[in-house]
Amino acid sequence: MKLIRSYPIIGAIAAQILAGVLVFAALLGLSSVLDASALFWTAVVLQGVIAATVTKLFGLPVWWVWIGLCFPAAMALALTIGGLPAWPFGVGFVVLYLFFSNTARDRVPLYLTNRATTEALLSLMRQRDARRFTDLGSGLGGVVRALDGEDRRARGVETAPMVWLVSAILSKLRGRGRILRQDIWTADISKEDIVYAFLSPEPMPALFEKAKREMKPGGLLVSNSFAVPGVEPAEIWELSDRRKTRLYLYEMAGQAAAESPATQPG
Repeated sequence: MKLIRSYPIIGAIAAQILAGVLVFAALLGLSSVLDASALFWTAVVLQGVIAATVTKLFGLPVWWVWIGLCFPAAMALALTIGGLPAWPFGVGFVVLYLFFSNTARDRVPLYLTNRATTEALLSLMRQRDARRFTDLGSGLGGVVRALDGEDRRARGVETAPMVWLVSAILSKLRGRGRILRQDIWTADISKEDIVYAFLSPEPMPALFEKAKREMKPGGLLVSNSFAVPGVEPAEIWELSDRRKTRLYLYEMAGQAAAESPATQPG
C-alpha cells in the first residue's frame, strides 16, 4: 500500500486490472442475455465504476478516482469512433506534459492557493517583519505577486514548463516577484524568512528535513493543508474560507516562537 501511495500511477493501473478481472467474470453470466453492443457498454460502465471504487479503497487522491471512472469510457469512445486522427492524442500528451510534468515525478499536483490563504500569508509576513519569501511549487505565481513589494522580496520555484512560463510572464508584466524554473529540492532557501509549500502528503517529511538543514534559525516553513508526519507545528492557523484551510507553521530552531495568534481570524 505504501508503494501505491508513493506512486499513484501503479495503484491506478492495478485498479483497472482488478476491475477488468471482475468485469470479465460478471460478463460470463450476462453473455447469454445481452447482445454484443449492450454487453460492450455494460462492460465499460462496470469497468469504470469498479476501478474508481478500488482506487478510492487504495486511498488515492480524488482526481485519481475520477481518472479511474472515466478512463474506460474514454478508451471505448476512442476505439469506436472511426477514422480518428492520431495528432489530437499527441497534442494532448504534450499539453499534459507542459502543465503537469512534475506530478508524476514529484507526486505533487497543481494546487492553487486561494485569496484567503494569500491574505493570511501576507499578514504573517507583516507580523514577523519578514522580508524574504519563497513559494516552493508556486504554480501560476499568484502568491508571489501578492506578497512581493513594501520592502518584501518574494520568489517562486516551479518546474512544469508551461506553468512556469505563464507565471514568469505575469510576474514580469506586473513587475512583482520572480519565478524560477527550478526543482524544489535544489532551491536555495538558506536566506528565506518564510518558505511556503502547498504540495501533497508525500514530500512533506523530506521537505521538512531540507528546511531544518538549510533554513536560518527563526525561519518558518509554512505548509498548506499537509502536516509533517510526527512533527508538532509551532502553530496552526485555521482559516474561515470554504476549504477550511489549515496552515501548519514549523519554526526552525534558534528563535522564540512568533507572537501571532494560533488561529488566524477570518
